[in-house]
Amino acid sequence: MKTRSIRGFKDILPDTIKRWHHIENVAKETFERYGYGEIRIPEIEFTNLFARSIGTTTDIVKKEMYTFTDLDGSSITLRPEGTAGVVRAFIEHSMHLKSPVTKLYYTGTMFRHERPQKGRYRGFNQIGAEYFGSAVPYADVEIISMLWNFLKKIGLSQKLQLEISSLGDESSRPAYMELLVEYFTSHADALCPDCRRRLETNPLRILDCKKEACTQIVNGAPSILDSLRAESREHFDTVKNGLTLLSIPFVLNPRIVRGLDYYTRTVFEITTDQLGAQNSVAAGGRYDGLVENLGGVSTPAIGFALGMERLILLHEIQFPGGFSKEIDAFVAHIGDQPRQKAFMIAHILRENGMRVEIDYEAKSLKSQLKRANKLGVKLTLIIGEDELKKGTVIIRDMELSEEKEMDIERVKDLAFEFSS
Repeated sequence: MKTRSIRGFKDILPDTIKRWHHIENVAKETFERYGYGEIRIPEIEFTNLFARSIGTTTDIVKKEMYTFTDLDGSSITLRPEGTAGVVRAFIEHSMHLKSPVTKLYYTGTMFRHERPQKGRYRGFNQIGAEYFGSAVPYADVEIISMLWNFLKKIGLSQKLQLEISSLGDESSRPAYMELLVEYFTSHADALCPDCRRRLETNPLRILDCKKEACTQIVNGAPSILDSLRAESREHFDTVKNGLTLLSIPFVLNPRIVRGLDYYTRTVFEITTDQLGAQNSVAAGGRYDGLVENLGGVSTPAIGFALGMERLILLHEIQFPGGFSKEIDAFVAHIGDQPRQKAFMIAHILRENGMRVEIDYEAKSLKSQLKRANKLGVKLTLIIGEDELKKGTVIIRDMELSEEKEMDIERVKDLAFEFSS
């Protein structure tokens, strides 16, 4: 039986990894320009961390986590999202003592036992950012603008829509929950089994249901924006005004809930109509109570995460091709002695920054040039017995089909000429 990967887990092959590197590098450059530093957190944590942060009534905790019993009997879980681990690290390393404001970003694989489909995998990759230490709404505007700036830099903002809302604070939520319970109770018979359960445990989760019958009912539900208290309303108004000031387009979507219980006040999503049902590319929001809930000093915070697989799909639609592996030069040889010299030439060029390929088999020059063409190299260096005697190498420009001779001793200079 042929060995294969586990369902819902995907290999990222060399012919696509360059696109991944491009997006990750732009994210790194953008985030660090805003003062964010990179953090790398473990892929596995104690299960209790996610139960306390994400919420025991969420589908993630109840149905989707990869949880195991460790050899010492403790319950451990492959991380289903990144924020909880970053908050745990923030608390464990007392980062609040080092600076009044801490800005962190991360990349990595997350794990959820969901139904695999286009753009959704059980092992999926995220880029995320977290801003600790400021409750001021301009912090919300900054992190959203940073995300939007990143998406502009990779050329995707025209294909995306920013949707924002507010969940209010703890004083706003009870009154709204009462309205939701009253509304959904009157439609309980038409709700799916999961949403009837949510009506008893956390009615806010019903707003996030994707079942068609439930979404039709949700469309008539009360808006949380109508239940905001004065302080939350003022906070949200400042966020909207700040985004307008920076010319960042947005639409209001009072149905944004997010799949995690820790959010308060500002929530947002970046969506697209290019990927079918999986329309969410990035999402985030404010979580002012999470640090304290996990045992840290009360610290306001806001963050986001974006899904790399969906971002890559969108990037491939917008920019097809052009991100394959690139080789600068190919070294061709004719004969055993020239092959040794070709080997040395390839080594020298690589040492000096060029991406070089060589075929060690004793193939014909025609066969080697055919491979060089297939690789799409810019230059092919050719050395045979005659060139070896003269101490030269033929430099062939593959685009112009032009050739010139160069002293072998000057090959090192070729790397400098190529890069200049």
